[in-house]
Amino acid sequence: MLLTHSDPIRKNNVNITGNLNSTSTLIFAHGFGTDQTAWLPVIEAFKNDHRIILYDNVGAGKALPEAYSPNKYNSLQSYADDLTNICERLNISNAIIVAHSVSAMIAVLTTIGSPQFFKKMILIGASPCYRNDPGYTGGFEQKDLDDLYRAMDTNYFAWVSGFSSMAMANPDRPELAQSFADTLSAIRPDIALAVARVIFQSDCREKLQKLDKETLLIQTKEDIAVPLQVAEYLHRHISNSKLIIVNASGHFPHISASQEIVNAIQHFLIE
Repeated sequence: MLLTHSDPIRKNNVNITGNLNSTSTLIFAHGFGTDQTAWLPVIEAFKNDHRIILYDNVGAGKALPEAYSPNKYNSLQSYADDLTNICERLNISNAIIVAHSVSAMIAVLTTIGSPQFFKKMILIGASPCYRNDPGYTGGFEQKDLDDLYRAMDTNYFAWVSGFSSMAMANPDRPELAQSFADTLSAIRPDIALAVARVIFQSDCREKLQKLDKETLLIQTKEDIAVPLQVAEYLHRHISNSKLIIVNASGHFPHISASQEIVNAIQHFLIE
């Protein structure tokens, strides 16, 4: 008898919507602390003309809880393996992936291993490395990250309250930060901490030269998680990439400024 979590559709809570007869497929991949529902403000604009695939990373949303293991998900490659399994199961080829935050590098790793899945990539708030390094600005010193892990471990829900407001920005719309806090709070604290460590300690810079897909990089004017220098670094190191700065602040423009993201995606799709 097959284990339930050997089925990627159930394991990752895959949902297929939009125009099921369309020859164009958009796959939306969420970032840390959110789930596939974060894309709801964006996908409405694409439902008539595209088949849309949504899924939850293991450890988030309605992905099967028993599928998560800190030993298995100790690198971004494990999440890339999950995306690969989803694409294989659904016979995906020449799709367009729209990936936010950590899922951007997950998509990069997936594409390097299986270039047939995606013909274009749209990466929002992406970072190949969050830590500062000689000659590279990632945004965080290791001490900053150690302090973050300590805060998550000491009082997770207090950390959620502060982090959600800073990451979402848009203080004039506190309901957005509260919504992010709700999805963060729904994650088991030990899983959130383990996943955060994997994300913030990752370094995918050497992988970028292997990416040859047409890529749109979307960056906000101000993002506490990903400085503009990171987006510029990606632009320099990903051949055939385009960088646009949208009129939005915070790490979640698809939530806080969804029309900006819709416009950027639509223009890229017809180029």
